[in-house]
Amino acid sequence: MPELALHPAAQDLLFRQARTANTFTTEPVTEDQIRAVHDLVKYAPTAYNQSPLRIVLVRSDEARERLLTHMAEGNRAKTAAAPLVAILAADNEFHEELPTLLPHFPQAKDLLFADRPVREESALLNATLQAAYFILGIRAAGLAAGPMTGLDLPGVRKEFLDDDHTPLMVVNIGRPGTNPWFPRAPRLTYDDVVTTV
Repeated sequence: MPELALHPAAQDLLFRQARTANTFTTEPVTEDQIRAVHDLVKYAPTAYNQSPLRIVLVRSDEARERLLTHMAEGNRAKTAAAPLVAILAADNEFHEELPTLLPHFPQAKDLLFADRPVREESALLNATLQAAYFILGIRAAGLAAGPMTGLDLPGVRKEFLDDDHTPLMVVNIGRPGTNPWFPRAPRLTYDDVVTTV
């Protein structure tokens, strides 16, 4: 087996045994847990350190009900039952933070990201990368994540965000409940995906 710096138990927690959860216990997900996750995943790499991911935590019953109307039918019950739900979105005005986030090159805000279409493309790519790290952070906290894109994204944008934010996905978060996993689907092999030139 190849040498990896990460302990095998951590490899299993983050990758091999980690699954998309479909059911959850009723144990709450605390603010401290989510803060700890953010403190870990904020180090995800992004172009020009732009960090465009924005997270809306859906905690109130009223907000949950509003969100459920935008979820695909097959995703409503698990979103209704999850202890915590997060809406992950890309901030298309991320460039306003660049003078702080990129102090050695503050002019990047105007030189590279003055045009909205350029920002939208960059925000989508980099926030999606951060979303993957967010899912790993949830796993690192000993919780399960149920990321979903089966929803009315324009409806979620109108309901919870604004025109400067593009919703990416909804993530159900909590401890796995009864029969939380679908059977593990096959994965492609190394030789299926890697080409050496």
